[in-house]
Amino acid sequence: MSDTQQRALTGTTGGAAAGAVLGAIGGNAGLGAAAGAAAGLAGGLLYDHSKKSQEAAYQQGYATGRQQR
Repeated sequence: MSDTQQRALTGTTGGAAAGAVLGAIGGNAGLGAAAGAAAGLAGGLLYDHSKKSQEAAYQQGYATGRQQR
């Protein structure tokens, strides 16, 4: 599994679990789980994008530093 897939799965699973709990309190665990899963997936993908941007910036800085030697 790629890092992106792992982060998406983790976000989706965590969101679904939290959504189911909150949905159960509100009277509809299924709807809560679905909404939580969607929010968790979006969060997982945003986190993945952020981590990839950080890694790209690090690699660019590292390459620049190596060239200046």
